[in-house]
Amino acid sequence: MLPPALLGEWILDARRRTLDLVEDLNDEQWMGPRLNTVNPLLWEVGHVGWFQEHWVLRHARRLTRPMRDDLYDSSKVQHDTRWDLPLPSRGATLAHLQVVVDTVVEGLPRLTEGSPEPYFLLLATFHEDMHAEAFWMTRQTLAYPTRFSRDAATPQAQPGAEGDAQLPGGTFFLGSPRDAAFLFDNEKWSHPVRLKPFAIKRMAETQAEFAAFVEDGGYSRRDLWTDAGWRWRLQAEAEHPLHWRREGGTWLRRHFERWVELEPTLPVHLINYFEADAYSRWAGRRLPTEVEWEAAAASAPDASGTLSSQRRPNPWGEVVPDPERAQLDGRIAQPVDVRALAAGDSAWGCRQMLGNVWEWTASDFLPYPGFFPDPYEDYSRPWFATHKVLKGGSWATRSRMIRPGFRNFYTPDRRDVFAGFRTCALS
Repeated sequence: MLPPALLGEWILDARRRTLDLVEDLNDEQWMGPRLNTVNPLLWEVGHVGWFQEHWVLRHARRLTRPMRDDLYDSSKVQHDTRWDLPLPSRGATLAHLQVVVDTVVEGLPRLTEGSPEPYFLLLATFHEDMHAEAFWMTRQTLAYPTRFSRDAATPQAQPGAEGDAQLPGGTFFLGSPRDAAFLFDNEKWSHPVRLKPFAIKRMAETQAEFAAFVEDGGYSRRDLWTDAGWRWRLQAEAEHPLHWRREGGTWLRRHFERWVELEPTLPVHLINYFEADAYSRWAGRRLPTEVEWEAAAASAPDASGTLSSQRRPNPWGEVVPDPERAQLDGRIAQPVDVRALAAGDSAWGCRQMLGNVWEWTASDFLPYPGFFPDPYEDYSRPWFATHKVLKGGSWATRSRMIRPGFRNFYTPDRRDVFAGFRTCALS
């Protein structure tokens, strides 16, 4: 069990981040337009408090005045109806969130070893962390102003990440071990997967590389797209990434409320799986599978040069993520150069496998062998077989939550995720 003091720090830090990402917006922005990729912030902020109350206070029997399930239970309240609900005012919503978090923190000194409550405390905290990233995504989607959490120096490019990493064949244990402090149900449990040798790019694909694909007519070449991808492209009338535009001879991208020139060595991001897959075909390469990506991030060679059976907790080893190794926690509200942060290289020399941008994989989101849902049954099970797996986290992901085994998942058409990709050589 994590020390109660540390749990308290995380709980309060998550709430501060929630408030920081919405407090500057006006009441109209708290509702926003009705889109299928965002929630009204008035509903979403209330949902964050409801979730903490539901899974912590109701389980611990310390509940006094519950928030309404018929307003905030995302498993029961359809997305399109959330703008029409009789939601409490902004002030009332924030006041109740304060009551909930105060009650949660007051109970921390009474935690006992073996109690189920620490699990639910972490579940609610990581859930709030995920919604904080969703608030960033909403701000980008709706062109709300950039929100910096603090000043931070931008890490600079470093040599050593060129070309492909060559990984030998062998057995890799995909998934997380049973001794982990906290896991989501879709990570359970570690199981052996036989890998063939493969080569994976040490860096994520860049904006300059993706611009070459666009300029070569990549969006109009039917041979580069799967049937599903081509249907999406036609329906979306996509000719380039969503937040790009051409001005004279220059490509610009919209970064929150500002248009900026493409940064050639920053990773391409805010693209969907179909776009990443088409680019990979254009480049004569392919997307990595989930197990290939995770092996490149978490495995290491043994004395003979083959895959070791031991997993690294982070690509670089035991040290927890820090600004020298990973671009996380919203320190800088955008990705950094794909060549930066060499201290975070994996054992195979792959850079930025945690943080900077989420990375699409070729794998469908499916249960691991023996899957059984955790108490929050709708976290994973409803989304199997319809979503794709993303790995690694983005600049907006919280460092306390991310690890090589973490499985993010979105439908392949989503272009609002801070997601890019890296590619593998064809076998």
